[in-house]
This record gives sequence, C-alpha cells and structure tokens, in this order.
Amino acid sequence: MTDAGSGIPDSTGIGPADRAGDSQRPNSGGDLAPLLGPGSQFDEFFNDPRWALAVVRATVLEAAHPQIGAALIDNSTFVAHPWRRLHNTFLSLRRMFGADDNVRHREAARLNRLHARLNGTDARDRPYDTMDPEARAWVVATLFESTVTMFRLSGQPLEQRAMERLYAEFQAFLAVLGDEAGQLPATLHEFWRYYDRVVEEELENTEAMRIILYKLFDHLPAPPLLNGLPTLWAVGRAVGGPVIGAITVASLPEPFRRRAGLPELPGVQTLMQSAYLAVGLARFMPDGWIQAENIADMLALSPDSDDPRARTVRALHQRMKRVGAFLRLVTPFAPEPEPGAHGGIQRGAEEFFREVLDQTGDGYLDWPDLAAMARELSTRLDLDEPEETRLYNAYADWWRELQSALDADGDGRVSAQEYATGAPSLAGPALIRVAEVLFDVTDKDGDQRIDADEYRSLFQTAFHRDTTATGGAYTRSAFVKDFLSFMSGRQRSTPYDPLLAQA
Repeated sequence: MTDAGSGIPDSTGIGPADRAGDSQRPNSGGDLAPLLGPGSQFDEFFNDPRWALAVVRATVLEAAHPQIGAALIDNSTFVAHPWRRLHNTFLSLRRMFGADDNVRHREAARLNRLHARLNGTDARDRPYDTMDPEARAWVVATLFESTVTMFRLSGQPLEQRAMERLYAEFQAFLAVLGDEAGQLPATLHEFWRYYDRVVEEELENTEAMRIILYKLFDHLPAPPLLNGLPTLWAVGRAVGGPVIGAITVASLPEPFRRRAGLPELPGVQTLMQSAYLAVGLARFMPDGWIQAENIADMLALSPDSDDPRARTVRALHQRMKRVGAFLRLVTPFAPEPEPGAHGGIQRGAEEFFREVLDQTGDGYLDWPDLAAMARELSTRLDLDEPEETRLYNAYADWWRELQSALDADGDGRVSAQEYATGAPSLAGPALIRVAEVLFDVTDKDGDQRIDADEYRSLFQTAFHRDTTATGGAYTRSAFVKDFLSFMSGRQRSTPYDPLLAQA
C-alpha cells in the first residue's frame, strides 16, 4: 500500500503541485536535491537500524485503520510469511525511492495493480478497497509520522526543515502512485491536525492490529536462517516477542492506546526509549555493516541459495546449530524430520496445507491464498501486464477447480480436513495450466527453455543437482513435472520451498 499530495505553498515556498510534477526541491543549503532517490532525506534514513522499529509501529497504525485492517486479515501473508513480506516491503520501497525513474514508475504501476485486486467486505459487512485514496494516504502518513517519532524517541528530534523536506518526499511518493492532490494536507502544520483527527476518530482496535501485536510476535515463524532449529528459535522468540510487542504498544499515540484499551506496563516507556537509543547506536558502526535492507534480505535468504550473501547465512546457520545442540541438551525438543525415500524430507498433508497452501495463515484454503502465490511469483519475476494477469487467471481457474473438488460443506473455502480427504484431486488440469503459465512467464526469451539467468530470477539460486536440467537449461516438461510434484506430492523441494513454503 502507498500514497499523494495537495495545494497551498508551505513555509518553504513550494506547494504540492510543484512537488508532484517536479522531482527536486532546495535542500538546506539552497541546492536542488531530488525528492525521490539518492540524496533525498528518506534515502539517508532508509538504512538506519531504528527504522525497523518504526516500520513495525507504522504497520500497527495501518492495521488499526478499518479498511486496511480488513484487507490485511483477508488477503495478507504477514502472519504465515512475515519474513517474505518484510523483504518485499523493503524491495518495493527501494524501487520507489531509488535512482531510476523508470523502475519507480513500473513499481508504482505494480503496486496499483496489486491494490486494485484487494477489495471485499469486513466482518461487520463494511466494504473495503485498498485503492481508496484516503486509506492509501493513511499508509503514507504512518510511514512519515513513524519516521519522525523514531527520531524523537531516540532523543534526536528532526529539525523543522528536515521534517518539511521528508514530508514533501512522502507527498511525492504518493503522487507517483497517481493519487489526486488533497489526500494528504498541503503543509506539515496541517498534517499534524489531520493525523490527530484520524487517530482519534477513525482508528479501531481491529483484529489485524491485535494479531500483529499479540499473535505475530508470540508465534512468529522462524526465518530461513533458523529453519531446523526449533528450540533455539522458541527461546529467542519467547524473550524477544513480548518485548517488541510492549515497545510497539508504548510507542503508539496515547489517545489511541486509551481508546483501544491497550495495556501500559510499568517501566515500559523507559524500556521503549532505551531500545530506540540502543538500536540507534548501531548507526555509528562502519558504513555497510548495518543496513536495514541487507538485514531483511538476510532474514529471507535461504542458506541453500547461491547468492554471495548466503555464505554468511550458512556460516551463521552452522553456529546457530551448535547453540541449538547445547539447548537441546537442557530443554525438550521436537524430533528432527526423517529423510524420505528419495533423499528429500517427506511433508505430511497437514504440514503441506499449513506451510504451502494456507498462505494467509487463517487455517483455510481459499482464493486469497492462491492470489498470494500469484503475487509472490509476479514480484519475483517482476512481471508486467499481460503476463501478470495471465498468471493470476491461471491461479483463479485452479481455485475454481479446487473449490469444486474439495469444498464438501459448500462454505466457499477448503479446510485442512477437507483437503486431507480429497488431496488426490489437487493436481487436476488447472494446476497443470498454472505450471505451464509459470513456465511461460519465466521463459523471458520464449525459447521454450529456462536458462540459468531465468531460473535464478524465479528461484534466486543457481540450478541445483536435483533439478532436471539438461544442456544448461530447464525444459518445459521437466519444469511442469517438478512443479506438480511439489504442489501435489508433498515432497520438500530445494528450489520451491524458499519460494512458496518458507516464512
């Protein structure tokens, strides 16, 4: 989600109309500097480690908006696949605030297509639409305000001019998405009145907000780095989850905390400020050591990847295994999964349903789960129209086939039990069509073979030994066979697990 600008000149003498049509404005020295891209105020903040705390806070405020909260509950993968969601968020922001104008506008078009597909009604039968201009503006408002709050809580409040410049950059961000002027107030002075009004009058104690604060941190799945180390992850999550949740609650606007009945634990305000100060110290480390985008990439990166950074992930994974081995000596732990007959790890029907099919983590299989798969694949491949729509349509056809074959009680969705009972029906003609369309959109040059570069763009790794590739390429028949094997055989797959199963 993302969003737009307005009409009267502010204290810098530059009005929103200028910002929407011009990518530069004077900096504090009087020189022209880009509103978006290298040299912008946001670009300076992007890799500040404190921004991770600010993004969590902004996400909670977004989720408290009724329209956004309903869209998150119905369509988002943030519960089941939070690390993938984090990685994609940073990738999108980097594209939008990067140096290349063409990349920025392509990403804006992609975001608009994505949001246009997210609409429906919430649990109280109120309609929601993520293309709603006011909702989109609120997402941008939370990112801006949380960035300002990040500095204030760290004891380094932004100067007025820096705040005004940052606000202009977020207005330009919204304008690139094509939203009309006026959804965000024209000046920073007016913004604070707008922000206070939305907080006090429109935000609610939504289910999505409660999940982020209390369920997500308490039940956060392990990132790929810690896969196979359940005891180590459980110990870290048991300590870190409640602390992050308490810090986030304490950082929210007091009027909303009071109205939503959010708890305020003794000493948590001091803990919150200490956390922001401590994390902020990392910015004094040498350049490149601590970068938010790199951390997000590392958390989402599979140790099996051939990305150069995966060497670091593998080394960390080995050290974590040694720590995990010690913890297993002193705490109960679940048995490790046994290898299958063909060297892979067998995945039971229930586990396959939870890890692969139920992308939104609500315990059911329905259209938003398959749409999430199409969305992830489209993002990986950076698809434009009409390829993106072809992939969505193929998944929609598969959903109709699954619904017809597996929805025994006719409630419009498939439960884990219904899936387990009718699992042989999973690999019908529509799933074969999904595999064929995925092959077509991956095969960028249309030579009916997926070469090494095309393979890497989808799986973010080189050909594996277990990949049926001949002559340095992946044939259509081999690709379709492997995809169907993963999607219906419940056999773990080295390339497909990081793509659709890992969090």
